Amino acid sequence: MSPFTLHTTVERPVEAVFAFLADSENAPRWYEAVVHAEKLTEGPVRRGTVYRMVRRLPQGRVENRVEVSELEPDRRVTLRSLDGPTPFTYRTTLEPHAGGTRVALEGTVSGQGLEGAAALLAPLASRFFERGMAENLRVLKRVLEAERGSAASRPPLQPAA
Repeated sequence: MSPFTLHTTVERPVEAVFAFLADSENAPRWYEAVVHAEKLTEGPVRRGTVYRMVRRLPQGRVENRVEVSELEPDRRVTLRSLDGPTPFTYRTTLEPHAGGTRVALEGTVSGQGLEGAAALLAPLASRFFERGMAENLRVLKRVLEAERGSAASRPPLQPAA
């Protein structure tokens, strides 16, 4: 499937946006397909941290282990699936922009592992995933901007090695 890149601007500081995105247990709050995310790796979030994600796909509930494959504090978080259907990589890059944060999401998703009618639509899946992720970014923006007045806790992080 074709890779895609989406952008949004969130009216929150880079540090707040990064803290939220670096903790993938927040994914169910903004990523529609994710119904549960649980950190499996002990200690602070770092490169190599693994999460268990339960997603709702056209074929039903599926599970993936997802790894933080890149972590650059206040700049970049990359997640890649280690197993499960529809292998994906999502790289989120942040930069300060007009008092807020410019968010760029680069996604690569495969239809591998889809079954039944969903498998027949796999060639069109890139467009579906891209549209879905565009809506997810709109939700991310709403959630983060609604928290503007609250003190967001920063997860413990370790810089990329």
